[in-house]
Amino acid sequence: MLVMSGIEIVRGIMNCVGKGAFIMAVVAWIGLGHMGGPMTANMVKAGHSVRGFDLSAAALDAAVANGVQAAGSVEAAVQGADVVFTMLPKGEHVRSVYFGGSGILAHAAKDTLLIDSSTIDIESAQAVHDAAAAAGFRFVDAPVSGGMSGAAAGTLTFMVGGESGAVADASGYIQPMAANIIPTGGATTGQAAKICNNLMLFINLASTSEGAVLADRLGLDKQVFWDIASVSSGDSWALRTWYPVPGVVPTAAANSGFAPTFTAELANKDIGLAIAAARSTHTPLEIGEHVQQLFQRLIDGGQGAKDCSMIVSLVDGSLPAPGASKEPAAGAGKE
Repeated sequence: MLVMSGIEIVRGIMNCVGKGAFIMAVVAWIGLGHMGGPMTANMVKAGHSVRGFDLSAAALDAAVANGVQAAGSVEAAVQGADVVFTMLPKGEHVRSVYFGGSGILAHAAKDTLLIDSSTIDIESAQAVHDAAAAAGFRFVDAPVSGGMSGAAAGTLTFMVGGESGAVADASGYIQPMAANIIPTGGATTGQAAKICNNLMLFINLASTSEGAVLADRLGLDKQVFWDIASVSSGDSWALRTWYPVPGVVPTAAANSGFAPTFTAELANKDIGLAIAAARSTHTPLEIGEHVQQLFQRLIDGGQGAKDCSMIVSLVDGSLPAPGASKEPAAGAGKE
């Protein structure tokens, strides 16, 4: 007998049918920021009918320009939807959107599949799982990795936790936005995978920043050093994508004065989720806690809305005094 893992099944489905080959659906989407906006654009391109809601009029207008139908409330968005996606900044926002008299659980049809792609704390994710199940809904936590560029390109990695049947059904809706859809296990395991992955990412970013500055001060050409590190044991996604020195990696925010692709505030939030989870499981995170302190120093220095790779300024001494630099556009880097 041939036995396939969950990830092999999902990848097999994606390879066989290709993006957009599933039955077209009515999709409700709550949260149209820098991640939700391009993700809904890809859902529209795949042929789905997408109704979106966001408290930001500018975010809603941008989504409408990409084919999303504007809804005036959560209730209006979820009416008649086959699936509801939420992509919100924090656990408190997810709870407020799902719970209460104006929330998703009060107004969606019981056969609507609920998918939360926010990156939030384990406790909030479990609370929504429990409340959804008690109300008769199927719910999965499905956070993503790949950032704004992956959201725009439809190449995100989704980590999907929940009951196996709901995970399989969710995978069909997710595929226009994804390069990888990975079932992680039961409730909250998607969030657990995302939290641990981002912990590793930000530690790698900090070590990359230190290595880059030290290499420069030892007289190494920045491109030569990157060429070496990227094919050696110092390699990482952070080095290949977010290298914090301008003129080396095309996708790096360092090329544009650290205009945000992922803000220091969001990085601080995400690594804080890992630290909170570690404390609840009695797991020491000495390196992670130190990196969190570095992001907090950036925020305290007035650079929280800049890209998280500006952490390099704490190594090379270039961190501007508070108020010395212009703030980027409001909302930059939000999920």
